[in-house]
Amino acid sequence: MARKVALLLWDDLVLQVPVPALLEGDMVTLRCRGWWDKSVTSVSFYHDEKKVWELRDGTELSLSNLQLQHSGRYRCEGLVQSWFSVRSSVSSPVTVTVHELFSVPVLEGPPELTEGSPLTLICLSTPSLLRPQAPLLYVFYRDRQVVGGPQWSPQLLVPTVGISHSGNYSCQVRSEGVALRKSSSQLRVTVHMPVANATITPGPLSHQVRSGDPVTLRCSVQVGSAPVTFTWLHNGQEVARGPLLELRDIDVGHSGTYQCVATNQLGQDGHRVFRALSPELALTVTTGSPWVTAVAVNVGRTLLFLLLLLAVIGGCHWWHHRGAPQRRSRCWTLVSWAPSTQGMSTGSDRVTSPMGVASHLGPHNRCLSQGPHRCPPALPHLGIHK
Repeated sequence: MARKVALLLWDDLVLQVPVPALLEGDMVTLRCRGWWDKSVTSVSFYHDEKKVWELRDGTELSLSNLQLQHSGRYRCEGLVQSWFSVRSSVSSPVTVTVHELFSVPVLEGPPELTEGSPLTLICLSTPSLLRPQAPLLYVFYRDRQVVGGPQWSPQLLVPTVGISHSGNYSCQVRSEGVALRKSSSQLRVTVHMPVANATITPGPLSHQVRSGDPVTLRCSVQVGSAPVTFTWLHNGQEVARGPLLELRDIDVGHSGTYQCVATNQLGQDGHRVFRALSPELALTVTTGSPWVTAVAVNVGRTLLFLLLLLAVIGGCHWWHHRGAPQRRSRCWTLVSWAPSTQGMSTGSDRVTSPMGVASHLGPHNRCLSQGPHRCPPALPHLGIHK
């Protein structure tokens, strides 16, 4: 009988928890009291056998803004005053459970997008069945900067995305009136850009090169997400692939139009293909230097003119010795004006050939060009007698 009384005296303390089901953000008061309202002093509280609080005066421990880590086994210890003495006593352990007010959010959305398409992100969080109507607020972040909210809707919509919308997205759920916040893991969103503005360098859009010279053409795009592939067309037919087209020991067969086609595939499975066609580049291959060719043509024309001029002078000379004076005058008139008929510029007293050689007509030739009756009676220095 004495043994049973000792056991009862050892359990003189009891720990009281008023609410058995607790949620995150709630507040609870733990009270350590003695049986039969015995006086208790110097109370200490233990959480999972670890002393967490000690009170010199009072028997209650208040826990506010409960978190999940507050769950566990609690007990209290103190000095209990009995009828005959004061002794230390320990309460039996009490289990305290803190439930989630809402689950950790998960951000859902497409990791890859094409420029110009819409972006929809959903922040998913499940409220507790113990308090299903708890009001929740949602905030959206990109690279730790707020891009949406706080708002009641768990959805973020971007109508048209660009390259600037790429980044690491996350969302945060907050309980109204309670300092409770939970954040999701980051979701990497990449915005892909179709290829555009393909160009060929070097410019301009036409080139003239000599046979045997090397030619290197480069194709590039102003915008476009990698990887980008390049295809070269010669007169509309595919001839090579890659950003560079190297033509070595070219000949006239390489003449024609050249274009490059830039291509990239977007989407998670690459089902969307985009292409950009460059302007045409006209390439002309000559067998020699254009300057040398032009000089050769001009020299040939000059030699032909000189041969014709010598033939005319020779014929007139023969006619001078064999013909009548009237014929001779007409012959000299023909010789005097022959250069102008060959596209040569004439002055008042000379003719200039394409080679810059001036031929003086002299006074007698000028008078003959105006008719025999305008000439002086005789020109001995030419061997002509009227």
